[in-house]
Amino acid sequence: MAGVSIAAEWQLLGDNKLADTGLEEFPVCMAVIEPQYTMSGNVEVLLAVGDHVLLVEEDGVQTVGEGLGPLQKMVVSHNGKLMASFTHDGQLLVMPTDFSSIIFEYACESALAPEQLVWCGMDSVLLYWDDMLLMVGPYGDPVRYLYDDPIILIPECDGARILSNSNMEFLQRVPSSTESIFKIGSTEPAALLYDALDHFDRRSAKADENLRLIRSSLPEAVEACVDAAGHEFDPLLQQTLLRAASYGQAFCSQFQRESIQEMSKTLRVLNAVRSPEIGIPLSIHQYKLLTPSVLIGRLVNAHQHLLALRISDYLGMNQEVVIMHWACAKLSVSSAIPDATLLEILLDKLKLSRSISYAAVAAHADQIGRRKLAAMLVEHEPLSSKQVPLLLGIGEEDTALSKATESGDTDLVYLVLFHIWQKRPALELFGMIQARPLARDLFICYARCYKHEFLKDFFLSTGQLHDVAFLLWKESWETAKNPMASRGSPLHGPRVKLIEKAQNLFAETKEHVFESKAAEEHAKLLKLQHELEVSTKQPIFVDSSISDTIRTCIVLGNHRAALKVKTEFKVSEKRWYWLKVFALVTIRDWDALEKFSKEKRPPTGFKPFVEACIDADEKSEAVKYISKLADPREKAEAYARIGMAKEAADAASQSKDGELLERLKNTLQQNTTASSIFDTLRDRLSFPGVS
Repeated sequence: MAGVSIAAEWQLLGDNKLADTGLEEFPVCMAVIEPQYTMSGNVEVLLAVGDHVLLVEEDGVQTVGEGLGPLQKMVVSHNGKLMASFTHDGQLLVMPTDFSSIIFEYACESALAPEQLVWCGMDSVLLYWDDMLLMVGPYGDPVRYLYDDPIILIPECDGARILSNSNMEFLQRVPSSTESIFKIGSTEPAALLYDALDHFDRRSAKADENLRLIRSSLPEAVEACVDAAGHEFDPLLQQTLLRAASYGQAFCSQFQRESIQEMSKTLRVLNAVRSPEIGIPLSIHQYKLLTPSVLIGRLVNAHQHLLALRISDYLGMNQEVVIMHWACAKLSVSSAIPDATLLEILLDKLKLSRSISYAAVAAHADQIGRRKLAAMLVEHEPLSSKQVPLLLGIGEEDTALSKATESGDTDLVYLVLFHIWQKRPALELFGMIQARPLARDLFICYARCYKHEFLKDFFLSTGQLHDVAFLLWKESWETAKNPMASRGSPLHGPRVKLIEKAQNLFAETKEHVFESKAAEEHAKLLKLQHELEVSTKQPIFVDSSISDTIRTCIVLGNHRAALKVKTEFKVSEKRWYWLKVFALVTIRDWDALEKFSKEKRPPTGFKPFVEACIDADEKSEAVKYISKLADPREKAEAYARIGMAKEAADAASQSKDGELLERLKNTLQQNTTASSIFDTLRDRLSFPGVS
C-alpha cells in the first residue's frame, strides 16, 4: 500500500471482516500477507504496536515478535515467506513472517525511518531516504545510490522499478548466467563459448580450441547463453548470445534446439512491447508470471490493437479478444462514419476470427445508440442463441421470431413469444405467429395449459370457432371440479352455459355437426340429471352416463323417470332391456323381473335375463329363463355355467356341435359324471373334427 497513509490503510481494512483488535490508536505501521501465502488460507494483517506485532485474522488476534519493536516500517516479500522491518533504533531486520527467528540484521547509519522500504526481488531490501537509496543484501557491503530528484520504488518479482520525474530504472540482481559469461576473467564454459563465437566471426582457429576445452560442458554453456539472452534488454546483445548458443548447439547433439527457438520467440514479443512507442519494459521473469494472455489484455486496454493482434497470431493464440475490443473501440470513436461504411470496415476485420461474437459487437453498437448498425451486425451472428436475445433487445421482435423458428430451438421460440406477449398487443402477437407453424403450435401448447382465455382470443381472431368450442367444453369439465359450481341450478349455472356456447359455435361449422349434437345432448342430460337430483334429493346423477342414469332411476324405483330418459335420448329397445334387467337384478326384485319378461317378447331374447341372474349367482332364477333361450348353444353354455351337466348335454346334443361338446367337457372336467356323459354323446354323434 505504497503512497497510502496508515490512517487510510486502517480505514480500508476496517471494511473487511477481521477480528477486532481493541486498539484505540492507529498502529505505527502495518503489512498484509495475501491468502495464498498463509496457513489458514485467509488474509492476515500485521500491526506494529509498541514493542510487539499483532497478527490479525478473521478468527482472532495473536501477539508475535515481542521485544522487537517498536517497528517503524514493515514489508512482506513477494512470496509471502519473509518480512523486512526497520526498528526504532535504525536496525534492518529480515525474518520469516511467523517471527520464529531473525535471518539477517543490519545496522543503518541513521535511526530515522526511511520514506520507503521495499523488497528488490527476493535478493535484497531497498531503503530510501530523502536523496539516498540504500540496497542491503545478505552478502557483501550495502550499495548506495544518490538521486537529485524524488523517486518512487515499485517492487517486482525479480527486482524493483525506480521511478523519477525524468526516467524509470530497473534494479535487479545480475543473473548467474549473465555473470558467468561477462564477469572479468571468467573461464566458465558459457564465457568460453561466447568467446569462441567471437573468434569464429574473426575466422580464428582459437574458436575450435575453445570448443575443445568445453566439449564435456557444452550443453550447460549453451543453456547459460540462452538464459542470459532472455535477461538482456539490448536486442543486439540478445542476438549475439543466441548466436553463441546456436553455434555451440551445432556441436552438441544432446541439447534441444526448441529451447533456442522458444527463447527467440519470447524475446521478439518482449522487444516489441519494450519499444518506446509501447512502453511496457517487462523482464522475462515478469513476462512468464504475467502470461501472454494477460500481456495481450494490457495491450488491448492501451488500445495497441495491431501489436496485440500480431503477437496473438505469432504465438498461435485466439485473436477473438483483440478483434472484439478493437471493434467496440472503433464503434465508440466512429460516430461520424455512416452505418453502411462502418459495417464494411468492421466485417473486414471481424472475419479474421471464426469464433467472433457478432452479437457482442452489435450489443455495444446498441449501447452507444447505433441501433440500426446493431441490427445490421447481428444478421451476421451464426449462433441463434446469441442472435435472438439481442434482436429482442433492439426491438426487432419480428426478425427475432423468424430466427428463433428457423433454428428449431423451442426455448428460443418461447423466449421471443413471452417477450412479445409482454410488449405488444395481443392481436399483433396473433398476427406474427399465424404464419409460423412452430411458433403457433408452441403458443397453443402453452396457452392450452395456462392461458385459456388468451387462447380463445387467438382462435376467435383466426376464425377457428370449433377450437374455441372445444376449449369451452373442457372448461365445463374443469368447472365441475369446483364445489362452488354445483350450487344453484345448472340451467343458469356456468357449466350448462359453457356447453351451450360450445354447441352454438359447433353449429356454425358444417364439419362439426356431430360435436354440435353431442354438446346439445350433454347440456340436456345435465339439466335432466339436476332435476333428478332435486327430486330425489340424492347427488348421484350429475356427470353419469345415460345408461347409468337409467339404471340408477330403476334402482331407486323411479321407473317413470327412467322412461323419460329413454324417450328424451332415444335409447333403443335392446339397450333398454339390458339396462332394466340388470337394474332389477341389482335390487333383486325377482317378481318385477319376471313380470317384465312377460310384458312382451324381449327384442334381445332372454339372454340378458340369464346373464344378469348368473352374474348375481342366482341359479334358481337363471333356470327360469335358460329354458326360454332359443339357441341350443347358448342354452347349453348357460346350463354349464351354473353346473347343470345333464341339461347342458341335452341342449348340446340338439346343436349337433362337436366342438361345443368338447368345450363343455373342459368346462365341467371336475365333474366325472358330466365328462362321461359328454364322451357318450360324442361317440354317439361321431362328429367330424371331434377327437
